[in-house]
Amino acid sequence: MGVVEDAHNVKVLGSGEKTVVLGHGFGTDQSLWKHLVPHLVDEYRVVLYDNMGAGTTNPDYFDFERYASLEGYAYDLLAILEELQIQSCIFVGHSLSSMTGAIASIFRPDLFEKLIMIAASPRFINTDDYFGGFEKEDVDQLCNAIEANYKSWCSGFAPLVVGGDMDSVAVQEFSRTLFNMRPDIALSVFRTIFTFDLRHFLCRVTVPSHIVQSTKDLAVPLAVSEYLHQNLGGQSLVEVISTEGHLPQLSSPDITIPVILRHIRHDIGNE
Repeated sequence: MGVVEDAHNVKVLGSGEKTVVLGHGFGTDQSLWKHLVPHLVDEYRVVLYDNMGAGTTNPDYFDFERYASLEGYAYDLLAILEELQIQSCIFVGHSLSSMTGAIASIFRPDLFEKLIMIAASPRFINTDDYFGGFEKEDVDQLCNAIEANYKSWCSGFAPLVVGGDMDSVAVQEFSRTLFNMRPDIALSVFRTIFTFDLRHFLCRVTVPSHIVQSTKDLAVPLAVSEYLHQNLGGQSLVEVISTEGHLPQLSSPDITIPVILRHIRHDIGNE
């Protein structure tokens, strides 16, 4: 196994002709895809990996400067594809990773057949002409809470983001992976995500993009999926699914997994 694969806990499953690469969002790891993977392995080669900073990765490898912008994550993704000698893939990205895939596709459009973006946002903070869902003060308060008591913050944040009560399996699962992150790394990644503005990148994304969005998502308002659709440079479509929460593949797999599978199998022109 190569250095990059080892650092990111890369797993390759299945042996289909086409490759599907799965990228997870903040506070999770590759286990986020546990309901999807069994449906893919008979048909596709499936690549799973952990973002640097996830609780499953070695915290000594986390470079605070490199991951202060999403380019660091995009270069990691490209390095994984290079080490595995992947010439073309369908990239399924959740939240942070949906934007990572978009940036990586600007650098190397030839490597991406299409992007499937779940709960994606190019900017979380509102401006005069853009509704991202958060005011800067909201983000500052959340950062202060992370610094003050990470464990307590995780307990409050997880049910809000997943959209369920503390007893739900999905909330417990997200709480577990969130709490596995080292608190200073979690704060750094959170701050990077909630303060980035990738709107100016969108017009440079030329590969087809499938945008999948929950009807109700605390982190990403419905208006954001439409904004992506209007501003991405390539073909795109939006599908809003009748789920609640930011991790529908974990909290509502029975509704979400068939939708993701359809977008993996069918191109935009055939929808």
